[in-house]
Amino acid sequence: MFLKLLLWGIRLLVLLMVVVALLPLIPSGQWWIRLWDFPRLQLTGVLVLPVLLLGVHAWLKRPRKEHAVWIVVIFAIAGWHLTHILPFTTIWSTEVPTAEGQPGENQTTLKVLTANVTYTNDHYAEVLAMVRREDPDLLLLIEVDSAWAEGMAPLDEHYAHRVGEVRGEGLGIVLWSRIPLLEQAVEHLVSERRPSVFATIDVPDIGPVRFVGAHPVPPGLQERNFSNEEGRRDSRERDAELMLIARHVEEDPDNRWIVTGDFNDVAWSDTTRLFADLSDLKDPRLGRRLLSTYHAKYPWWRYPIDHLFVSDGFHLIDIDRVKVQGSDHFGLSTTLTVARKDHGKPEASAEDEQEAQEMVEEGAEDAEEHDVSSSEAGEGERESESN
Repeated sequence: MFLKLLLWGIRLLVLLMVVVALLPLIPSGQWWIRLWDFPRLQLTGVLVLPVLLLGVHAWLKRPRKEHAVWIVVIFAIAGWHLTHILPFTTIWSTEVPTAEGQPGENQTTLKVLTANVTYTNDHYAEVLAMVRREDPDLLLLIEVDSAWAEGMAPLDEHYAHRVGEVRGEGLGIVLWSRIPLLEQAVEHLVSERRPSVFATIDVPDIGPVRFVGAHPVPPGLQERNFSNEEGRRDSRERDAELMLIARHVEEDPDNRWIVTGDFNDVAWSDTTRLFADLSDLKDPRLGRRLLSTYHAKYPWWRYPIDHLFVSDGFHLIDIDRVKVQGSDHFGLSTTLTVARKDHGKPEASAEDEQEAQEMVEEGAEDAEEHDVSSSEAGEGERESESN
């Protein structure tokens, strides 16, 4: 009886693992589908359990064909997950070339630090000290409320330029730059509650560099809608915001671009891949390291959801995670150097363009269903930053 129950348990477990591995293939924005994009590394590790249980069952009742079939299925699932993960290891080729020579040797460098500070965090002094140690040229902080704006005020002594929106509930986002800004704006691409930072940076010896900092809504977030009913957000608004950013890049391919932020999406998802295809932006982690940034406090439950993408015209000197004291995210520190720009245009397929348009339309519908109107968005803690 025990062996029968054990075998049925193994069957059900493996079938469940098949379902959650393939569930993200469904073209739906439902959060309970999209969230299974995230734990592919963890799900690969969980597959060790049915392998061990099959070994125990085969040892107690001697090996048979069914054991071999389930082993093949388990390895197929593992292989499917690994096709998403392995591109972010050294066995894969890189998208962003490594800079030649030593940093500082006739190179113009640009260091970017992106960090979600977590608005409930109060380790202002420690984060300020971390920023000073890293000494980035561009600093994008996410979830900046009034307390964080006050705590980071000493940065104004070292960064002459600042643009963003200070806002409560984890919605604020601010860029500090020691490099002059030729253009700057705070855009609400899909929702009045979700600002994005757009700027054109006048980098010495490089020229204009277009910069975008974003923090789309995470799928699964519990919020109230117009009817004051609580529900979990799906991925439609997030996907729409990423597609709209990709369009901005697609429409201006002659400039160099840096797009960074907490995308609330993993690096291997179909949405992030479509974003990269439409914009022709490159991920410096490909061929190097995964650099999972969330959740900082749980090593075995981390995903790569904080990103930095660049256009051609940049080579990579270094990219690494940075500890952000008190936050549930690691920061992402990236040092780049200039390279020749080919001025090619992104060449997304018609199918990709159509899929992106559908995402934008569905995201607008989702924002209308869940978000407050423009007048209501101004209530509470909200302050534009620009200097």
